[in-house]
Amino acid sequence: MRTSLAWSDKVPDRNGVKVVVQDIAYHPDGTQLVAAIGTRVMIYDTTNGTLLHSLKGHKDTVYTVDYAHDGKRFASGGADNVVIIWTDKAEGILKYTHNDSIQKVAYNPQSQCLASCTASDFGLWSPEQKSVAKHKVVSKILSASWSVDGEYLAMGMFNGQILIRDKQGGEKVTIERTAPVWTLSWSPGRDDQTDILAVGCWDRTLSFYQFNGTQYGKDRKLTFDPCCVSFFNKGKYLLVAGSNRKASLYTKEGIFLSDICEVPAWVWTVKARPKANTIAVGTDNGTVASYHLNFGTVHGIFQERYSYRENMTDVIVQHLMTEQKVRIKTRDFVKKIAVYRDRLAVQLSDRIIIYELSNESSYDMHYRVRDRIQKDLPCSLLVVASLHFILCQQRKLQQYNFAGKKEREWVLESPIRYITVTGGAKGKEGLLVGLKDGSVLQIFLDNPFPIPLIKQSNAIVCLDISVNREKLAVVDDTNTCLVYNLVTKELLYEEKGANSVAWNTEFDDMLCFAGQNQLKIKTGHFPVHAQRMQGFVVGFTGSKVFCLHALAVQAMDVPQSAPLYRYVEQKEFGLAYQVACLGVTESDWRLLAWEALKNMDFDIARKGFIRVRDIRYIELVHHIEATRKSQTLSAPSPDVDKKSKAIVLAEILAYQGKFHMAAKLLGDYDEATKAIQLFSDLRMWDDAKKYAAASKSIDVKQLVQDQAKWAEDVHDWRAATEMYLASGNVPKAVQIMGARGWFNDLMEVVQRPDCDPKVLSMCAEYLLHAGKFKQCRDVYLKIGDFDALMKMHLACQDWEEAVRLAQKHKDKIQNVADVYVPYAEWLASQDRYEDALAAYTSARRPDQCIKLLEQLVASAVVETRFKDASYFHWRLCDELLACVAATSPDATTESDKAKIRAALEHETCADVYFAYSVIFAYTDEPFTTLLPETLFHASQFLLNTLSAKAMAAAPPPGVSVARVVFTLAQHAQQLEAFKLARQMYERLHQMRVRPEWQNTVDVTSMTLQTKPYSDRDELLPIDYRSSTTNPLLNPNGTGDVCVHTGHPFVRSFASFDTLPLVEFQPTPDLTDEEAIALLEVLPSVGDNNDSSAGDPWKTTDTGNMQSMRLGDDNDPDHADKPVVLSGSQMFEKALNRQAIARGAGYKVLQIDAKILAALKPNEVFVVRYPTKALRCKFYKNMIPDIKVHLSPACRKFFHEDDFEFEYLRDGACAYCRLPELDPVP
Repeated sequence: MRTSLAWSDKVPDRNGVKVVVQDIAYHPDGTQLVAAIGTRVMIYDTTNGTLLHSLKGHKDTVYTVDYAHDGKRFASGGADNVVIIWTDKAEGILKYTHNDSIQKVAYNPQSQCLASCTASDFGLWSPEQKSVAKHKVVSKILSASWSVDGEYLAMGMFNGQILIRDKQGGEKVTIERTAPVWTLSWSPGRDDQTDILAVGCWDRTLSFYQFNGTQYGKDRKLTFDPCCVSFFNKGKYLLVAGSNRKASLYTKEGIFLSDICEVPAWVWTVKARPKANTIAVGTDNGTVASYHLNFGTVHGIFQERYSYRENMTDVIVQHLMTEQKVRIKTRDFVKKIAVYRDRLAVQLSDRIIIYELSNESSYDMHYRVRDRIQKDLPCSLLVVASLHFILCQQRKLQQYNFAGKKEREWVLESPIRYITVTGGAKGKEGLLVGLKDGSVLQIFLDNPFPIPLIKQSNAIVCLDISVNREKLAVVDDTNTCLVYNLVTKELLYEEKGANSVAWNTEFDDMLCFAGQNQLKIKTGHFPVHAQRMQGFVVGFTGSKVFCLHALAVQAMDVPQSAPLYRYVEQKEFGLAYQVACLGVTESDWRLLAWEALKNMDFDIARKGFIRVRDIRYIELVHHIEATRKSQTLSAPSPDVDKKSKAIVLAEILAYQGKFHMAAKLLGDYDEATKAIQLFSDLRMWDDAKKYAAASKSIDVKQLVQDQAKWAEDVHDWRAATEMYLASGNVPKAVQIMGARGWFNDLMEVVQRPDCDPKVLSMCAEYLLHAGKFKQCRDVYLKIGDFDALMKMHLACQDWEEAVRLAQKHKDKIQNVADVYVPYAEWLASQDRYEDALAAYTSARRPDQCIKLLEQLVASAVVETRFKDASYFHWRLCDELLACVAATSPDATTESDKAKIRAALEHETCADVYFAYSVIFAYTDEPFTTLLPETLFHASQFLLNTLSAKAMAAAPPPGVSVARVVFTLAQHAQQLEAFKLARQMYERLHQMRVRPEWQNTVDVTSMTLQTKPYSDRDELLPIDYRSSTTNPLLNPNGTGDVCVHTGHPFVRSFASFDTLPLVEFQPTPDLTDEEAIALLEVLPSVGDNNDSSAGDPWKTTDTGNMQSMRLGDDNDPDHADKPVVLSGSQMFEKALNRQAIARGAGYKVLQIDAKILAALKPNEVFVVRYPTKALRCKFYKNMIPDIKVHLSPACRKFFHEDDFEFEYLRDGACAYCRLPELDPVP
């Protein structure tokens, strides 16, 4: 840092009174300086020190002045207790007074508020106020300063206190010091958003505080009493002046840097001029002086590392390639910096510190201290090497090791103007030294003798040596760049207008120099390439030039295309490759590679394509190189070699995109086939067809096929379709049409008369997927694919059409189940279970029928729909019987027998659920229309059936025995079957019944005790086989059968009372068909008319009279006639014979053909099963007057009147729900 006096003015003493400069203040724009000198306020022009005004407003010594932040006003105060407000035109506009002399005035930096401080108080005035707000203090105020935001005012007191008040005067913080606080100042800049207050006390200390009173750092000891402290250069530095008669520069942390000036008297005030490196001082002898500070550049550079000084105490090391920076804080004045590889030398005020990198990485930026040399070694230049540092003093060079010992010294003939380290082994590095007399010397650290390189007439300003140490570039003081050959010592060339020069560290024949706001680059013997640049060039690496401008080094990218093109033109591909490696664009690399390949320089071409990572062209280089080697080994003739080179060149042209040139070249050498292949690969079909037509070596139709494939690859579907159709590849065209949804085009293909069925099938599939069902149907009908048509209807859930088609074309459909099974599933999903069962039957899938029926049974039971459960059990019975494959009872297998047993179980369950539905309706529904007798007989039937061994252990699911017993008990009492009623109520006492029934059960049980313990005879069931009565409930647990004969009761499934039916079967020698045929034959007339042969009552009808008489065996009318029995009599006689011969167990009555032929058909009922494995059952109506009806489908009997009533009401059988009546056999 250098200091120069700008101007000074010494005010003479007035009337023998010593004049002292008490305070000064700069106008905010730095154009004027106001000084408090004696009793005057004097205004100077800061440019040249001209006195502009000398103001006489005060009557005594003026102690303080200050400018407002906008520069429109300034204030002054003095020993006359008066504060005067002045305009910037030096006109007084306002004054006010205090009770004591004014020690300090300070304007708020954000407003027009003025603080005036005295020995007893301080006042706050602003233009908006009518009066001055004054606040008392306990000690004399010596100094004051506003914070940068204008919120707080700090005041230094004679008693050592520092008061911090807000802008209204309110107390915030008090800081205690041990000595008078003569000066203080807030920093205009903020560290970490914290206001810092610099305080100078007359205990010779400099301290710093934060707003909250916390000390920032530690006290800095001074050797003098500070009279003024003020910040400089936006708070980066601190100006301190006082009793040492000096104004000094400190860091903002209070570290001494340098003395600015030294004067003969105390310095009472020092201030920095805004926006300039200029300060002004006021001294005790009445002198006002302005000094200009010149902060010199302290820096060093080696290759890509650049170091420079910042804030006078910090060292910044910048990596120019990565733009990384590292800051080294020395906390001392940095004088010199030198950098070399991994070494950094920093000269401070009294020592030299050597730093080194923490590791050897070229991009590492972590420095650590290696050595400290505690010596003050003055020098003009500092250079560092691996193990030494060199000091330059005029004509002398001194070499020191890192221990601080001087090892060698060189004394040269002329002052040194430029020095640089050129590198070398550790401890043996070389130096290039440029002297004022024009000499350039090379010095090695291990050699005491300098080596002269060149000698010229002008002083050296800058120099550099090429990477191969064969060329030297020098810039002299005439701004001329001269390049020498160090081998021959001759001057190669020179260029004007240069101020600095640098060789490229990666290319020996390239250098750059700067000057006249231009950067010029020279390569080899080619012309200079220039571009705009300001500053000095300090380095050149690859394609980056490092330029120093305005104390900063920037990396600038420079194009290397120009020298590359020059070398390519000269066919110097090796040098061109070296230039390209410095940094060129991808297109330049491709240019180099192509040109090298054209000239058969395969190595450079390969390297060029590797740089751009183009695998395809690398393979091309390998292919061409191998081709050329094979051709060379075969020793071809000149013509053949010429043709082969032309083919290679054509291939290169094709790869470059020059296809027509390549094809023409191939055509010139009779290689039209390769030209056609080239255009085919490029999909340039018109050109390919042109060459094919000319050569006639390739079929044009094949080209059309290839063109269609290309159109498909590029998604030109329309063109691909047209070309496939034109070439006869219709399936491929249809595939594209279908994928793109071109259904009109598909229909045009369908309408072709010669279209292949497979193509039509493809068209139909695409139409189906698109929802074009009508068109799809037409196509399937055209090709007769009924299975596909059926699948279409099924996919569309067009069930009616699918079923119609299955019925119409059943012989053309492979599997009918494919139609009816999904149809049945759909019907089931729509709750159309009857239709679903019919569809399963049509599909011949009894397993699915059974599965669905079982699900329906379970659902019906859970939902207490017991009549539905009965119906579904009956359907299960018929389905299982239909599955029996045996054609006769003797042919049944074990599987058939199991199915028959299961079917009969389902039939029994159907009967139980049908009867239970009546009971459930009575017990759970609000009301019922059923007769008591019906409920009585239904519950009687259920208890008898459930008491059988097969059901006694586990009644069917959902059947409540308690409900049945309760129903029977109530209606037995109602019908005067008191004995049965008492038995049922006793049984209910053993069961868990509903709570609402319990009272009824208890009361009725007691009431029945008064009734006779007997049942009404009319209620007792009669066995029509044995003509015996039975108890109301079977006590044997054998079911609903006669307790005497075991003959099952046949009940009407409307009223559930017993019917006069007796079961019989033909003798084993008769088949069912024969028996039925005999039954269908009417008995003879004699038999019919002589129906009374066994009747003793004789009837006589003469027309006028009817009479009856009881005959005997001696009747003369029948004395000679044989006895002829009727069919009924023969049947009864057979019953009597079996009753006499009856053994243990129940046996069905067997009758022969004679009796069968004698029976009347209307008295016999035949029950047929839907399987041949079960024989028919035959029943004889023992009382023909009781009309009985048999429902053939469900095999159930009804009173004819009951059945007709149910049929008329529901339109179907109550049990099987069939709407049509089958004729009764």
